Amino acid sequence: MIGVGANPISALLERQQIVILDGGLATELEARGVVLDEDLWSAALLVDDPATIERLHRDYLEAGADCIVSASYQATLEGFEARGLDAPAAEAALVRSVELALSARESFLDGGAVEARARPLVAAGIGPYGAYLADGSEFSGDYGLDENQLHEFHLRRWRLLAGAGADLLACETIPSLAEARALARLVEATPELGAWLSFSCRDGERISDGTEIARVVAELEPVDGILAIGVNCTAPRFISSLLARAGAETDKPLAVYPNSGETWDAAGRRWTGDEDRCDLALAAPGWIALGARLVGGCCRTTPADIRRLRHHISGTGC
Repeated sequence: MIGVGANPISALLERQQIVILDGGLATELEARGVVLDEDLWSAALLVDDPATIERLHRDYLEAGADCIVSASYQATLEGFEARGLDAPAAEAALVRSVELALSARESFLDGGAVEARARPLVAAGIGPYGAYLADGSEFSGDYGLDENQLHEFHLRRWRLLAGAGADLLACETIPSLAEARALARLVEATPELGAWLSFSCRDGERISDGTEIARVVAELEPVDGILAIGVNCTAPRFISSLLARAGAETDKPLAVYPNSGETWDAAGRRWTGDEDRCDLALAAPGWIALGARLVGGCCRTTPADIRRLRHHISGTGC
């Protein structure tokens, strides 16, 4: 069981009201000119250009993030092995994702971080099975796999990331109840390290596979090692409704980090449609009023967004 003293989110929230998360990783790398045209997406840089990932982690810390997530969303042993890495090299690349985030934190602190700020957290990112498929199915959950198969898929990566030195795990863009159950089992099997679980949602009521978010949250509520529950990579217009429904089923902190409101075109490998562009800094107080305690951004959000968010949150006293 995760005790209060071992819960890094609770410890940080005892010091400050809100934990500011980082923003988009792969989309920000692309905005900086990095070409990500393979199934590993940003995870390819763990092999090809790790310094660029570390620099972006540092940029988010300098922008004001209290927690950065490792570049392991799309990183899987199967994916690295398909790229030609042998098993030891694939494992090393996966662990490197956490090492880079830890190194960025240390260089940030060594560089004279603001004394008033708490020591930032590092979360080891766990993407859904759909991220490995790289076919957009993290926004549907239509994998054709049951809970046990999903548990088996995540197991090897989970064990490596859980032992890599992060403060906690971040299970992101979960589209289905079956995958949430599989991940919850892994959380329970790793009592020394907690996690947050965050869902991709199709509207203001349901996660991507159509399950009501209230039902999902109610089922996860009893799992001690789940430190927070939330919504990510979801259009901003749905966030308030989702928070209200989730908050009615749990006393755990709620996490929210939406995308820009565009739609992911898996075939074209690009974001399309009109941006439902909301200013994170201006929207955050409303989400906080609905119970959000971890707030940041996902795809198509930037260090500039996080800087504005931190400045505005500090100015409102949240």
